[in-house]
Amino acid sequence: MKDFKKPTDIELRKQLSPLQYEVTQHEGTERAFSNAYWNNKQAGIYVDVVSGEPLFSSLDKYDSGTGWPSFTQPLQSENIVERTDFKLFMPRTEVRSKHADSHLGHVFDDGPAPTGLRYCMNSASMKFIPAERLEEEGYGEYKSLFEK
Repeated sequence: MKDFKKPTDIELRKQLSPLQYEVTQHEGTERAFSNAYWNNKQAGIYVDVVSGEPLFSSLDKYDSGTGWPSFTQPLQSENIVERTDFKLFMPRTEVRSKHADSHLGHVFDDGPAPTGLRYCMNSASMKFIPAERLEEEGYGEYKSLFEK
């Protein structure tokens, strides 16, 4: 990630779908229960759709009942930036990727153990890498998480 340079706005508009662009670049939100990963039960990791930086693991994913993919904790906390968001007239904690500065979603303190947190993310901000493809996609260091 040290060599990552965020694409220009023009490049991002070309490389992302309109929904991905709206969510990651303009803090949009996709519809609940009709997004790619809310009900994904496959083993693997979720990476930033812009930079590819590792964000979350299926091992920390759970069904929050909200219709968005939810996690108890980040896979790589150093790839997550949190900041206060007042867009709904009350403070919320927005979650962004560190390197691409993509809007991912929000974190709430109503999650299950062990953290008590609910990282409620937008599928449009992420790309899923199945466990069996980690090596070939360049994420081999995470393969051992899914080996029995």
